[in-house]
Amino acid sequence: MTTRRPARAISVAAFAVPVALLLAGCSGGGGGAGPSSTPSATAGVVGQRVAQTCAELVPQSTFSVYGEQFTLDTSAEPSRGSAAARIAQQRGRVCVFAAAGKPSETITLAVAHLPEKSLTDLKDALFEQGGSVPTYTVEGYFALHDNTGRADAFADPYWITTSSTLFTEPGTAQPVVDAARAALGPSASATPAG
Repeated sequence: MTTRRPARAISVAAFAVPVALLLAGCSGGGGGAGPSSTPSATAGVVGQRVAQTCAELVPQSTFSVYGEQFTLDTSAEPSRGSAAARIAQQRGRVCVFAAAGKPSETITLAVAHLPEKSLTDLKDALFEQGGSVPTYTVEGYFALHDNTGRADAFADPYWITTSSTLFTEPGTAQPVVDAARAALGPSASATPAG
């Protein structure tokens, strides 16, 4: 994989920096303003609406590999400060699926349609953290924190992120990543790293 440009990588000290800062930095808003000082809810919005429904992004057949039936939890809200919450703020699609017999066992998928600069900044931040996953077909990353696995994939112009306690390694998240990437269709493409 090609080394990312250091200047962009330096702009994000760690991926723990809220994604909102990366997205707000791409919106042309006032310098130094944090997410809480954004003048309006739409001032930092740079994303376009994602047309695909949750059922289109992750068909029921995708869940068979997990040995559970999953249903869409329409009342679920993404955790504050999470990647899914930031995607929701960017007009993205957020889907939370709960296991039929274990409602606390969930799979969250979020997809954002973002401008190239926003995608590049996100890719740079993830690249710096490591965890590259070449099997995602597009630029992809995986990390495991507090028993929750998170996969990120970039099928430009889309950012796909999915997380679950079921995801213990990159391959366990791959069915969800692949389903979403396929649903996004020909408008999504792989771009080389760098």
